Formats: sequence, C-alpha cells, structure tokens
Amino acid sequence: MSALRPLLLLLLPLCPGPGLGPGSEAKVTRSCAETRQVLGARGYSLNLIPPALISGEHLQICPQEYTCCSSETEQKLIRETEATFRGLVEDGGSFLVHTLAARHRKFNEFFREMLSLSQQSLAQLFSHSYGRLYSQHALIFNGLFSRLRDYYEKSGEGLDDTLSDFWAQLLERAFPLLHPQYSFPPDFLLCLTRLTSTTEGSLQPFGDSPRRLRLQITRALVAAKAFVQGLETGRSVVSETLKVPVSEGCRQALMRLTGCPLCRGVPSLMPCRGFCLNVAHGCLSSKGLEPDWGSYLDGLLLLAEKLQGPFSFELATESIGVKISEGLMYLQENSVKVSAKAFQECGTPHSVPARHRRAPAPREEAGRPWRAVAEEERPTTAAGTNLHRLVWELRERLGRVRGFWAGLPLTVCGDSRMAADISQEAAPCWTGVGRGRYQSPVVGASPTEQLHNPELDVDALGPDILTRRHRLQLRAATARMRAAALGQDLDMRDADEDASGSGGGQQYADDWKAGTAPVAPPARPPRPPRPPRREGPGGKGAGGSARYNQGRSRSGVTSVALHSPPVLILFSSALALLGPR
Repeated sequence: MSALRPLLLLLLPLCPGPGLGPGSEAKVTRSCAETRQVLGARGYSLNLIPPALISGEHLQICPQEYTCCSSETEQKLIRETEATFRGLVEDGGSFLVHTLAARHRKFNEFFREMLSLSQQSLAQLFSHSYGRLYSQHALIFNGLFSRLRDYYEKSGEGLDDTLSDFWAQLLERAFPLLHPQYSFPPDFLLCLTRLTSTTEGSLQPFGDSPRRLRLQITRALVAAKAFVQGLETGRSVVSETLKVPVSEGCRQALMRLTGCPLCRGVPSLMPCRGFCLNVAHGCLSSKGLEPDWGSYLDGLLLLAEKLQGPFSFELATESIGVKISEGLMYLQENSVKVSAKAFQECGTPHSVPARHRRAPAPREEAGRPWRAVAEEERPTTAAGTNLHRLVWELRERLGRVRGFWAGLPLTVCGDSRMAADISQEAAPCWTGVGRGRYQSPVVGASPTEQLHNPELDVDALGPDILTRRHRLQLRAATARMRAAALGQDLDMRDADEDASGSGGGQQYADDWKAGTAPVAPPARPPRPPRPPRREGPGGKGAGGSARYNQGRSRSGVTSVALHSPPVLILFSSALALLGPR
C-alpha cells in the first residue's frame, strides 16, 4: 500500500473535482494582467491596480471577493460606467434631435419665405401696374406684412386687430380719393372707421373681402405658428430628456453590469444581454416620454396635413393680394351707397375750392398693362421645395422614431461595451456575480412591471419632477397643435380669458378650400369697435400706416409674381383709387 502512495499523489490532480462555482474564474487565474492592460489603455494609473488579486472587503458595489480594484479604482469605474451609459443614451437619440431640428428649420424657412414672396409679388404687380401711385401708399401694405410676420415669429398681437387696422387705414386713404371735392377732417375719418369696425357691420366698404381674407390668412398662420412651435418644443424636450440624471440605484446597477468584470480580473467576459436589458429598463423607465410621445407625433402629422390641405399656407399667402384687390373694386363699384351711409352717420364734410383739389391720377399710370406670370415660370417655393414634399419627408422620418423610447434600452444594450452580442446569447456571460447564464426574467418597461425588476429598485411613484415637466410640455404643444387644426389659437384664447374672462379666443371654421365658397366662421363674443392705431400727426395723409417699419421687408430674394386668377384684371381700376394726394 505504501508503494501506491506516490502514484496516487501523482494522479490526484488529474481527477475531476466539484464543478466551478461563481467566482471560480478568479481562483483559477489570480493574475490582474488583463485588467491592468485594459485600464492602463484608458488612462488609469497602474499604481492603483495590483498585479494579482487581493481581498475585496473594501469594495462597496462589486462582490467582496478577490478583486483587482482598489477603492479609488472602483470609484473611478463607477463614474466611467455612468458616463458611458449617458453617452450611449444621447448618441441613440441624436438622430431624433437632428430630425426635429432639421424639420423645424425647413418648415420655418418655408413659411417665412412664402410670406416674403407674397409681399414681393404684391409689390411687383402693383408697382408694375401703377408705378408711382402704388409707391406713395406702399407703407400700408408693407405694414400689413410686417405685422403678419411679427405674429408668426414673435407671437405678437392678434391677427383680427392687425387685419382690422389694415382695412381701416386703407379706407382712410381710399375714401377721400372718391370725393376729391371734400375735405375730410380727422373726426370724420374716425367716425368712418368706427362704422366699419362695428359688429353689426352697418358699413362694409370692402364687401366680404375683409372677412374672407381674415379667415384664410389667420387660419393658415395660426396653424403654421403652432406647427413650428411644436417642432421646436419637441426638439428641446427630447434633447433635455436624453441628458439622463442617473439615480444612485441605477449607478450601482451600471457598475455591477460593466465595471465589476474588470474588478474580478475578467474584462473580456461580456455582460449577459438579459442582465443589461433589466438594468437599462430600470434606469430609463421613469425618464421616457410615453404615452405622450405618440400623441405628440399624431398632433404634428394632423396639423401638417391641414397645412397642405384645407389650411394651405401657400394658397392663403397667395390670396392676400387678390382679396385686397377685390375689396378695392367693391368700394369703387359701391361708392354711392357707401358714401351715402357714411355722410348720413358722420355728416357732410366741407367742400374744397376747385383750385385746391387733388389732380386726378394720370391714366397711363393707372392703366399700365401687366403680364400674368405663367405657372411653369414660378419656382416651387423660395426654399426650392414645396409643402407637399416637406410633409412627405416629415411623415417618413417620424415613422422611424415613433417607438424610440420603447426601443431605447435595446439600442443601449446593442453596444458592444454594454452586453454580449445577441448571437452569443447561449455562451457563458457575466451575470453580476460571476461567469454563467442569466437566470432572472427580463421585465418590461411599464411601471407595474418595473416594480419586479431584479437589478434595481424602481420608484413606485413614477416619473421624477423633471420628466413630468417634459411630458407636460409635450402635452401643451400637442393641445396647441390640435386646437390649431380646428382653427383655434390657444395663445389668443388665453389672452382673451385674462382680459375679459370670456374664453372665446379666436376660432376659424374649417370651411375653405381652393375653389369653394367661404362660410361664415363661428359666432364670437362681440368686440368693442376701435379706430386704427396712429402714431404720426393727425390730419390728411397722416394715417396709421406711417408707423410701419418699411425696412422690415426682406431683401435679396428674387421677386416672383404669383399665379394670378382672372380677378386681377380689375387691379387697374381698383388701385386707381390710390392716387396722389
């Protein structure tokens, strides 16, 4: 028996022993060479990393077994794993932020340049037809476009006030030209505009043109403003939401996921995919924007369809010159009736001696011929595109990001630094305590499911304050866009409620499309009549139009005449009213 003892001692190491348990990979190789190589390449001081495994009693997060990490190394890894996770989240949402920012820029440029083209086209047609006659009164028209632009860009005063002021100033200039034999004092002109602005409509010098212009341009501008504001709000909210504030529980789970393998001396052992998904779901569950995100996208698409359909911004801006021309023609054709009503209510003005009367407009200027621009000569838009194409691109891009927040954990765990590739799911991986297979179930992203997350305790109270604020911002933008799709300006309604408590707001019925007859908008609470604003001195020729900043009109853009319907053949006789004073 004694002769067999040396042989048994030689064969003992070859006999199979009990299976390798958790942490056995560190007991098999007690070297930290691989960890030193990886962390050294990341800039860690090798003086902080022992060459061989040491006792891990000092560790706060990783298993307190044999380790390659000192306390300082563990703290640095905690910060690094958090930064890596936050970087992956922001990188994963960069396409979404870029998409919303690019769509905002394109639509904003399109709407602004359509307003500029409308202004330049009106000026081109009028100045080409009437020359000096139009230039003498161009401030009125430039002022209208300035205030329309202010409303769109700066959320200025209501469009009802802007359009009412424009028609009142136009009447102040045009009505005296119908009666050069009279001198009209400021009181008479004030009475005239008061009759025009009364809710009963006792005097309608421009017929139905003011109402139709208000309906078309206001509805389109309200929708355009709400749309670009919605895109900007979405970009801002997404950008802030992607800057994830990591909780302490999430920070510890991320360290167990990607930092602890380095401390155990096995940096090449990738975390299990299920392990990563549970950590990512837990860290992001209270940061996402669902279900408000889907409603927000639906609101964007709904309003985009309105803008290229019944609320067409292109047709609305092109109609400005047409409606003004129709209004002037109505005033000329019904001058006898309008004048009789005005003289009855405001009194008869004093006659002017014949030698002091204004000279009539030269016929060659008043009737100068003009050429209608052919459809094929017109560019698509000033931005080189059209609204249909912009909406198509928006719909295509938003389709890619509809499930973004639900798929963000999959995007994060698809990175090679966070988890093993899905093709290696059957191979042993890092489970959080050692080599093996991840046995815990992968929980869903809903708050109820996250209560059973095995990797970190998720707050049962739901989203944090910052996330709730972001969701409220999305809801507000969605409500504004849905109201604009119904022809309502929520911003003006809030202002009306603050001023009068009526809550009526501005509402515009969905009743106008190209080629259809207009229908009266919904009834609104009556508004008190008010004269147009004046800043210049009173008297003749000192109407409110002088306060407009003509320099605000855009320059440097090629002026292109709009496709002109047959009604524009009436321009010559209509603008002849605006003769020199």
